[in-house]
Amino acid sequence: MANSTVAVTAEAAYPRWIPLLGGVLGSSVCGLLLYAASIFNLPLMNEFKLTAREVSLFFAVCCLTFGLVTFPAGRFSDKVGPRKVVLVGGAILTVGYIACGFVTAFWQYVLLFGVVSGFGGGCIYLPPIATAPKWWPDRRALATGFTVVGLGLGSFTMGPLGNYIIETMSSPGTKDGWRYVHMYVGVLMGVMTLLCAMCLKVPPAGYKPAGWTPPQPKPGAAASGRDFTHEESRSTSQFWLLYLSYFCGSFAGLMVIGHLKPIGLDGLKSAGLDPKLVNEYATYAISMFAFSNAAVRVLIGAIIEKIGTKKCFISVFGLQMLALVTMVPVSSSYILLYAIAIVLGWNYGSMFTLFPSSSLAYYGPSAQGSNYGLLFTAWGFAGFAGPFTGGWLKQTTGSFTAPLATAAVLVAISLAISIMIKAPAKK
Repeated sequence: MANSTVAVTAEAAYPRWIPLLGGVLGSSVCGLLLYAASIFNLPLMNEFKLTAREVSLFFAVCCLTFGLVTFPAGRFSDKVGPRKVVLVGGAILTVGYIACGFVTAFWQYVLLFGVVSGFGGGCIYLPPIATAPKWWPDRRALATGFTVVGLGLGSFTMGPLGNYIIETMSSPGTKDGWRYVHMYVGVLMGVMTLLCAMCLKVPPAGYKPAGWTPPQPKPGAAASGRDFTHEESRSTSQFWLLYLSYFCGSFAGLMVIGHLKPIGLDGLKSAGLDPKLVNEYATYAISMFAFSNAAVRVLIGAIIEKIGTKKCFISVFGLQMLALVTMVPVSSSYILLYAIAIVLGWNYGSMFTLFPSSSLAYYGPSAQGSNYGLLFTAWGFAGFAGPFTGGWLKQTTGSFTAPLATAAVLVAISLAISIMIKAPAKK
């Protein structure tokens, strides 16, 4: 009776869809920051006289900083609440991102985009993912998908928006419109982060949705047990297998994201298309990736609830391997380039629902902020290694074949882990 009263009172005072909205806003900010960063590659190379390897540094540093910050952000979110962490992160991100538009040297850009903006983004990303599913114990995987859908929405918007600003606001004979992208989008990020923070609130202890009763174990099944503490979670072998799998899968996806437009440009130029069409079609590939990346984050949550994470992981990593090894041979056709971008966006986006859902299923929601925060640092290391390795291999070999083949090998490791991993024994 007491639990029922808690549920009705909590939902009447604070509808549980509001934290989902906060998740969409917060992850959209992170999508604006991260997933269309390749639109800056060519303008930065032209302005600061950089190679492909050198220009990849800003995105690599941003991913590393972003990923490493999520662990302390998750810990603080568990201790002081998500709203404070997101507000601090939003202020840091807004200042750093706008300041990128005023740099006079590339090292300044790396510092402001990679370190300052990456730090702020990492503070924003994790708290909604840890908070919103607590309001949805009846649909945790689906709720997790909603909280990360904005990563795809942000990148879907940023690709064409950023390219439009660069093309229309650049001085004659230059591509300096990238500076205005930072100014305008930075203000937008600040507003969205403030709204996100206002949507986040932790449910009361013992919360259950009105009318919902936790399912009972099937006859003969093991008892559900209690949630793992963070210390217990990270002491299991499964945790570190998930960590390795996350690193390998993210390495591949982030390598593509960091170089998607240049991959498209190389392939389409070989087809002899008009240069203006080549640039336009290559930019659209970013949008195709982003659209698929966004759509799957919700859809995969529903699929997980039907077939489980294991089968989803196996199908996702299998398709990702196939797409990576075929990307260069088909990229001279914009239609096939779009098809590959859609497949890669689908598989990459799936991970951001699959891994937090696996963490919830394996260890419970009590320490999800700390558990998934630590897991997500694998993405940060991959974010540094993937784009930077891709740029180095491209510069060394003159082609994107070697970078994409390397990524496919790492995805094969993720696939092997998905086949063999089993949930830890309940506490």
